[in-house]
Amino acid sequence: MKVAILGTGSWATGLARVLNDNGHQVMLYGINPDEIDDINIRHCNYKYFKDVQLEETIVATSSLEMTIKDAHYILITIPTQFVRETLQKIKPLLKEKVTIINAAKGFDMNTNMRMSDTIRSVLTEDEINPVVSLIGPSHAEEVVERILTAVCSVSLDETTAKDVQKLFSNHYFRVYTSNDEIGAEYGAAYKNVIAVASGVIAGLGYGDNTRAALITRGLHEMSLYGMIKGAKQETYFGLTGIGDLVVTCSSVHSRNFQAGYEIGQSHRALDFMTHNTKTCEGVRTCKVIHDDVMSHDYGIETPIVDAVYEVLYKNASPQEVVASLMNRDLKPEQL
Repeated sequence: MKVAILGTGSWATGLARVLNDNGHQVMLYGINPDEIDDINIRHCNYKYFKDVQLEETIVATSSLEMTIKDAHYILITIPTQFVRETLQKIKPLLKEKVTIINAAKGFDMNTNMRMSDTIRSVLTEDEINPVVSLIGPSHAEEVVERILTAVCSVSLDETTAKDVQKLFSNHYFRVYTSNDEIGAEYGAAYKNVIAVASGVIAGLGYGDNTRAALITRGLHEMSLYGMIKGAKQETYFGLTGIGDLVVTCSSVHSRNFQAGYEIGQSHRALDFMTHNTKTCEGVRTCKVIHDDVMSHDYGIETPIVDAVYEVLYKNASPQEVVASLMNRDLKPEQL
């Protein structure tokens, strides 16, 4: 099978190696000449992986048309803000139906749609098979090293979910299936905000007790929000819920954690928000969720998202925001 991969970043490279190990033909599409040359000439992606030598059968190009030609699958690994415009470029190039596999986590920059809805709003049922999302606790830095990993193939269509499950599964990359698209995609987005908060408390010098409390209450908060949107509660006790949340909140590989850590150490977000050039989906997601909850009468509280919003968008002191969270009115744990 040929898999066209949109992106030449860390996740694109990690998943390309999984697919290549499984005997599939992979071609990565990118806009950075240095990354493309690294992959094609030096067989590495030095910007992201200093010591990883890639197989010569993993290739990259700046030609979108060449990338998707004869492809059976199109794998999305680019930042969410570029997904819609890239799909609009792909649309006239499609000759046969393909399966779109989304591995981007977050919301559409212009519409705040989930990624699966964004894909379906650009490409019709005549052009694509049911959309699949690949979601779960996974960092590219470990996947590319073939470290044991488990994720979910999530789709409203069971047959397509199983198809993608088989496409990726091997001895170090295990894929389960799920049909809770809403729960998995909202969880994948929401956990990035909690990861920013986790980085902040680490940067402030708090320890394991604090992080355990944050992750637990974060899981409660993201499940409440997901269920308001139509998710299944049990999804949040699986790989696309607590699994993804734990790894993103605990790993130095997490860009969202790194962003929060930088903010915590500097005690203000202003410098980070002004100068950051890295993709950090939690920053944008925080505003989307905060604004959504504020503008609707959902009957739920999102104190962690609200706290991160205060730090990111109102330049509040992280130390003072943490103190305000601890001094909230006392209540039963389930509320």
